[in-house]
Amino acid sequence: QVQLVESGGGLVQAGGSLRLSCAASGRTFSSYTMGWFRQAPGQEREFVGTISRSGGNTYYADSVKGRFTVSRDDAKMTAYLEMNSLKPEDTAVYYCAASASAFYSWDPYQYNYWGQGTQVTVSS
Repeated sequence: QVQLVESGGGLVQAGGSLRLSCAASGRTFSSYTMGWFRQAPGQEREFVGTISRSGGNTYYADSVKGRFTVSRDDAKMTAYLEMNSLKPEDTAVYYCAASASAFYSWDPYQYNYWGQGTQVTVSS
């Protein structure tokens, strides 16, 4: 079992950058695939990116590809989402999630644990 806590959200101007952190508690963090999702008001939860257990494979939604980077530091039991060239449409609550079953996945149903979310607001 793992517990996740996101941090690093806030208000940023368009074109700016933010780095979100997902701190995990548990003794098996390295065994989990990590994913990032986001949800804007009135919208469905949207896949952002994922990183495999080994850290050697990443996958991103087309909407963020080339701008966002997912990484992990198993020694620190932390996953990261680096967001660059932010756009107003990136405004959402961002969630990290952990999957014990998937190597990497865009499917939220394959993620067993979720953080509480952190708000990211991008102004124009």
